[in-house]
Amino acid sequence: MQNSILLQNLCTEQLTELIGNVFDTKFKDFQNSHAPKPEPENLMTRAELLALLKINASTLFHWQNKGKITAYKFANKCYYKRSEIMATITPLNK
Repeated sequence: MQNSILLQNLCTEQLTELIGNVFDTKFKDFQNSHAPKPEPENLMTRAELLALLKINASTLFHWQNKGKITAYKFANKCYYKRSEIMATITPLNK
């Protein structure tokens, strides 16, 4: 009953604005709840990196010493960030 009295007192512009505000609020809530979540950093072991790049361990060792590839150590194991490896790969221009 109260809602019908309130709606009768609102003009068309006010009603349109009210509906628009409600829609905007609900749409923003929907976007926030369905927003893509950032993927965690994908770490690769030494063996996975060697297989991916199709190189041997000595080549990887030299690239690390030259600073071309960054290794991260945890519990005496080396890990490599896949995103960093892919960023260092440059396309050849023919």
